[in-house]
Amino acid sequence: MRKLASIILFLTMLSNSFGQSKNSPLQISHLTGDFYIYKTFHDYKGMLISANAMYLVTDKGVVLFDTPWDQTQYQPLLDSIKTKHKKDVIMCFATHSHDDRAGGLEFYRQKGIKTYTIKVTDEILKSENKKRAEFIIPNDTIFTVGKHRFEVYYPGRGHAQDNIVVWFNKEKVLYGGCFIKSAEAKDLGYLGDADVKEWEKSIQKVQAKFKKPIYIIPGHDNWTNIVSLTHTLKMVQKYNTAQTSGKK
Repeated sequence: MRKLASIILFLTMLSNSFGQSKNSPLQISHLTGDFYIYKTFHDYKGMLISANAMYLVTDKGVVLFDTPWDQTQYQPLLDSIKTKHKKDVIMCFATHSHDDRAGGLEFYRQKGIKTYTIKVTDEILKSENKKRAEFIIPNDTIFTVGKHRFEVYYPGRGHAQDNIVVWFNKEKVLYGGCFIKSAEAKDLGYLGDADVKEWEKSIQKVQAKFKKPIYIIPGHDNWTNIVSLTHTLKMVQKYNTAQTSGKK
């Protein structure tokens, strides 16, 4: 069933990418129902790296989960959403403090969009003299926007000290941000702010709390394969085993 869902998701992505070329700086694809994945790009150490984020269309307006990594796409994203859905963005959640998630908070706040982070993210942004969200939310909070209900959850440290995930129980959508690596990832990526030892425990908390996801969205690369969370756990465990062996 899950394999079939992954195949259907991939085919849907190909047919619902808004007619954009693979070279477009902003790529928007339909996920399921009122959910859309948008992809932007950033030059990181000489390589053009993609970042996945998501938005949800409700009868109250559109909710963003993370901001574009590419600053030039802050406004085009709003314009594309308005053109496609005839709705304004009303809320924006950043899943941790890094620029590929929180970089556009101030831009959207200036647009009158309500912006949100957890307290740890706010403290990190403050300590780094970066712009912060308008609202601080508890680590585990349930929101209802129109007919949609979702849970913002902090599982503990992992890719970053402050990484949160978002769960939509009705649709079984798990939005992981950079807490989850893609299924084809070869390593854990940037670990400058990571706690890999705790990451293992944090992933297990997510697996125990949010059962049988149909869609899992990682922070980067391919998002059509739902083994990404399990794959991330295996890489984390392998890394921790290597670290332990190296100390002996």
